[in-house]
Amino acid sequence: MPALTRKILSSALGCLVILAAQAVSAGDWPQILGPHRNGIADDDEVLADAWPAEGPYTLWQRAVGSGYAGVAVADKRTFLFHRVEGDEVVEALDAATGKTLWTDQYPTKFAPEVGSGNGPLCVPVVEDGRVFTYGAEGVLTCLDAATGKRLWQRATHVDFDAKPGYFGAGSSPIVVGKLVIVNVGGGSKEAGLVAFSTTTGETVWTKTAERASYSSPVLVNLGGVPHLLAITRFRVILLDPVTGAIRWQFAFGARGPTVNAANPLVLADQQGKPHLLVTASYGVGSLYGAFDKSSMTKVWSGVDSLATQYCTPIARGGFLFAIDGRDDVPPADLKCIQQATGEVVWKAPDFGYGSLLFADGKIIATKVDGELILLQPDAAGPQVLARAQPFTGTLRALPALAAGKLYVRDDTTLKCINVKPRVR
Repeated sequence: MPALTRKILSSALGCLVILAAQAVSAGDWPQILGPHRNGIADDDEVLADAWPAEGPYTLWQRAVGSGYAGVAVADKRTFLFHRVEGDEVVEALDAATGKTLWTDQYPTKFAPEVGSGNGPLCVPVVEDGRVFTYGAEGVLTCLDAATGKRLWQRATHVDFDAKPGYFGAGSSPIVVGKLVIVNVGGGSKEAGLVAFSTTTGETVWTKTAERASYSSPVLVNLGGVPHLLAITRFRVILLDPVTGAIRWQFAFGARGPTVNAANPLVLADQQGKPHLLVTASYGVGSLYGAFDKSSMTKVWSGVDSLATQYCTPIARGGFLFAIDGRDDVPPADLKCIQQATGEVVWKAPDFGYGSLLFADGKIIATKVDGELILLQPDAAGPQVLARAQPFTGTLRALPALAAGKLYVRDDTTLKCINVKPRVR
């Protein structure tokens, strides 16, 4: 293993320590971008160091309907959210076999303003025996995760006069204690962010006149107190998740045909102090700075370091690994960036757009063109360990990784792929 790689993997910056993670079982991927909403698996996840020449083995696969919602995995179940003809459908699958355990569905007439994707975009959230889904028309549903019994449902876009945006609702909800908080975007009713009771679905608080983004909120622990970081259409907001009280906010994004879609990243500097990275394409770029519950102080910003459309960067050992650019306007480059300064350490030109996740000292890139790449994160340069091409369709849904199984879907097929080491 290269010395710089060892340095990255042994670094004790503690970025996960300041994240308020949900209580999950080992090997679960219960929400967007995993246990901590940052694309990083828990330490018990183990990956193979290489793949066979024919690619990693597909354990099972099944047809899926439309949509770009990745799956969630919890308690040996895989939760699929897609559109089948005129319904948005939630299915619980046996994670080992892909067999359907239960389904729930409701009608939809959604059609996007841009593009042809008419299915849901939001990854389900599984917490405390419940699964929450948020559909393209803003329908928030709470189901019993074991049985599929519908516990409650809210038509948030109707209730709060929210607009669907270019592609439909695309900000995955977050569960905080007994609240499920959603970037609804009901600006005319001061309901940009809304908290609902996880038990009854009743509205607990509403806050801001901001429209919704495609970025999903994350939790951060500041002085032992959980806070929520959310990127809306044009702002970054830190607030108290219990009351909705805003601690601070600043402008972020650009008007016109643009989106904010990458999740905010909570990081730590070498002294362990909390820092924030937000990034977007469309000429917006990135902003990195120190923050507490009172204020945010910029350290660096701009488009030259990083301006990614929806790929949330992977942060390891003081470096950021990210796909810079846009899905719809190539080229897109794989980059390694110095966290503290924004300096580009290296760039792999025309890598192709996609998403990244990190586990067991390695990165898996799932690319829009259907290719999977296994990488060693190294500040000396991109170290490709393996490649595979299990898909021929368009792969935009975020992947999930649980117990050595990679769950990936393109526009027609969901596959469960074995990426753990072979047993000899």
